[in-house]
Amino acid sequence: MPINRRVGLIRLGLVLGDVLCWGLATVAMGFARYDVRLQPKDTVFVLSYAVAAVVLQVALGYATKLYQGRHKIASFDEALTLGAIVAGIGAALAIFFYFLGPEGYPKGITLTVPPGALTLMLAGRFLSRAVARSNARNTGPDTERVLVYGAGIAGQNLGRLLESDPDAPFEIVGFIDDDPAKANLRLSGAKVLGGRDKLVAAALDNGVKTVVVAMPTATGAVMREISKVTDEAGLKTLVMPPTRDIVGGRVNLSSLHQLDVTDLLGRAQITTNVNEISGYLTGKVVLVTGAGGSIGSELARQLHRFALKDLVMLDRDESGLHGTQLSIFNQGLLDTPNMVLCDIRDAEALDKVFADHRPDVVFHAAALKHLPMLEQYPFEGWKTNTLGTRNVLAAAEKYGVQRFVNISTDKAADATSVLGKTKRLAEELTAYTARKTGRTYLSVRFGNVLGSRGSMLHTFTSQIDAGGPLTVTHPDITRFFMTIPEACELVIQAGAIGQAGDVLVLDMGEPVRILDVAKGLIARSGKNIKIVYTGLRPNEKMHEVLFSGGEDRSATSHELISRVAVPPLDPALLDTVDGSDPKSMETLIYTSATVAAEGGEAS
Repeated sequence: MPINRRVGLIRLGLVLGDVLCWGLATVAMGFARYDVRLQPKDTVFVLSYAVAAVVLQVALGYATKLYQGRHKIASFDEALTLGAIVAGIGAALAIFFYFLGPEGYPKGITLTVPPGALTLMLAGRFLSRAVARSNARNTGPDTERVLVYGAGIAGQNLGRLLESDPDAPFEIVGFIDDDPAKANLRLSGAKVLGGRDKLVAAALDNGVKTVVVAMPTATGAVMREISKVTDEAGLKTLVMPPTRDIVGGRVNLSSLHQLDVTDLLGRAQITTNVNEISGYLTGKVVLVTGAGGSIGSELARQLHRFALKDLVMLDRDESGLHGTQLSIFNQGLLDTPNMVLCDIRDAEALDKVFADHRPDVVFHAAALKHLPMLEQYPFEGWKTNTLGTRNVLAAAEKYGVQRFVNISTDKAADATSVLGKTKRLAEELTAYTARKTGRTYLSVRFGNVLGSRGSMLHTFTSQIDAGGPLTVTHPDITRFFMTIPEACELVIQAGAIGQAGDVLVLDMGEPVRILDVAKGLIARSGKNIKIVYTGLRPNEKMHEVLFSGGEDRSATSHELISRVAVPPLDPALLDTVDGSDPKSMETLIYTSATVAAEGGEAS
């Protein structure tokens, strides 16, 4: 049957049902009042009352859109609306017959019929919903039986969604929740079967092969524990996205996805102050260096949402720029002035870019980032990450850039690698320019990003696709991780709340053991993949830190962003350093820190 016709019949059924309820209630109360012996004049009154109630019920029902789908059938909102209509009808008829009714009319009828009619209406609605639920659970052979982990609001919403959708692909046979207070509750016709310790047994008893995790705010630790249980039991795990990704706060079956590594990170929900961000971006020319890279391209995509005067994207990789332009503008002709091919090592070319576009805000994401490669070629890291940053800062200072955000890394904290040292020097150069100009020039420091080119996730996925082995440097090594979109969202927010010379450090959540991620990916691949330990690489840390020793962090207005200070470094001192020698870089970092500690300035 076509959906429109089915909906029309349901609504007509509601109208006829309510009419019948008024009639039955009036006749029943009339017979009860007169012991089934109605006199002619009493019969006229009873019939008049019933007709008047029915006319008012239909009129008010349509006026309030009760019969046009305003509320879900048998919902609390519908019950309230229905109760208000019946109460209004009862009061109106009681007043009418009190003043205009026949002498000696039975007042008891006007008092007892409305509650009786309302009771019948509600009973009919709830009975029909119960029947619909029963029919819905009478699903076909293609409907999959699932357990829902989480009996909170999200789990309840999911249950209601599956109930109301006759074509839903899942049937909930039970809920799992670690809250003892929810034990044995029934939600959407299914029982809360117990906590995590009952999960595997409940799945086996009910023939379940899939668990849906309905806990959008679950921490990474909780998700990893659930993943471990389901992986060991060979259960497929689907998860709801974070609350911020659920449109309008409503669950959608299409939003469920298979548990992946990003779900295992889990951290506090990111909230951004759009008004605060708009204040420094609206109507401004914004330049993004490294716009063809993973971070730079996502920054450009997120910045494009704001009412910028112009978005200038700069990179030395034309293929990267092509991909960024295609993702934002749905075309990749690379023939517009805002797509800039330039190497930040080239100070003269960079100067012309700034002269031509006159940016108000700069996000500096251009960098070389692969630690082992830079250990082999330290001079390349020096030329891009340190000297290149000096060039960008010099152009920004010369052409009056008011806000400058340097993208740094957790490896700049207690730096041991070439990557960390070159980025630490970039932080200090930014702090120097901020002090010199008094403008809001700052750095933002965070750890590894999942999904970036050459990241661990890409490496592991490729190795699994190739049949293994999967390489891990050390079984105990840990790293901080963040997804690209949330990292960029916090970077943009940091640009709004940062002060001149700040190094803002993003909360990366809990450090994650790489081996756990590797095992999880292998388990979900269904393949028998061997893990090989390759050993720590030169100057690679076992555990990264977000703050250097001696750095005093303080809070900002955002709960996921902290503030530290680094000593300013005069860019002229870079000319005294052998950029091919990591020890020489380290000496400069140490010198700047020592001078700053003594109350001076490294210049």
